[in-house]
Amino acid sequence: MKKYFLLAGSMLVLCTGGAVPGSNPAPPVTSVDALGVGPQPLGPLPAVTAPATNPQDNAKILLGKQLYFDPRLSADGTVSCATCHSPAHGWSDKGPTSEGIKGQLGGRRAPPVSNAAYNPLQFWDGRAASLEEQAVGPIANPIEMGFTHDACVACLSGIPAYVDAFRDVFGTPYITIEQVGQAIAAYERTVVTTDSPFDRYAKGDNSALTPLEREGLEIFNGKGHCTSCHWGPNFSDGRFHNLGVPQTGPLATDDGRYAITKNSKDKGAFKTPTARDAGARPPYLHTGGEKTLEDVIRFYNKGGGKNANLEPLMVPLGLSEREIKALVAFIEQGLASLNAEVANEPGIPADQLPR
Repeated sequence: MKKYFLLAGSMLVLCTGGAVPGSNPAPPVTSVDALGVGPQPLGPLPAVTAPATNPQDNAKILLGKQLYFDPRLSADGTVSCATCHSPAHGWSDKGPTSEGIKGQLGGRRAPPVSNAAYNPLQFWDGRAASLEEQAVGPIANPIEMGFTHDACVACLSGIPAYVDAFRDVFGTPYITIEQVGQAIAAYERTVVTTDSPFDRYAKGDNSALTPLEREGLEIFNGKGHCTSCHWGPNFSDGRFHNLGVPQTGPLATDDGRYAITKNSKDKGAFKTPTARDAGARPPYLHTGGEKTLEDVIRFYNKGGGKNANLEPLMVPLGLSEREIKALVAFIEQGLASLNAEVANEPGIPADQLPR
């Protein structure tokens, strides 16, 4: 019997099957007030759904993987998608904020590519509506990969093996930036953490979590208020919240989601990242300002930071040292991916890329 976990007051409730009886579907992520809905069940991830305009196939996924690990998509040949979204760093980077061409520092930490296929919107501020759109954004960002889309296409068009691969996958005699985005997105839809100790526990293996990790799961669902935002199979509501995170790094200010919506309620709000594999990608928050998971939990425990637009869900938690330790254990070990192709992806060496 599959187990699913819901927040109900301070009790951990186990439910069987899919939707919660009597529950309403979640409203669209772009318009909802997070206080107006309850959490969706935690549980194993469903299969990834590819858009009809970009169906998955093995050749396209391989092409996307090659592009993902190829630094020639950057202006000086030094930065690939994997530079800032590295398997070795939980599909993010070593931070605190990401480094692009010529050593330029971005203002935010790279969000993880793993499980990005489940995000309704991409980037910390949600400015991209699809993986395809997100995949080509950094290529033309002057701080990140520093190319233009036209220059990137011209570069790839000068590599015979890529020309052949694009022709085989897309059936056209020329390469377009849209095809680049489609191929990378197809690969990224395979980077999913469908197996973890939590997933095995949710599927009925009661030994998959240690006693301390099970205690942490109860805190995650209850006293820790984690499922206020980190809910659903991906442990993320996909929405945007102001946690009062102190601004650090090269940016003097960062308005987050507000820069996209111009809605004053979104000022300083950033997307909830998945808690899956969080233990693999320190430092934390969009600034990389918290060094460890324990630091993050202590930040939450005090109710976040001071900000005039602070998310109302951010309240002091009153967690004890034992409860903090248990919560760290659940997130760090209980949500760690056991998928070899995600946790141990070696990438593609430069000498094995298309020529």
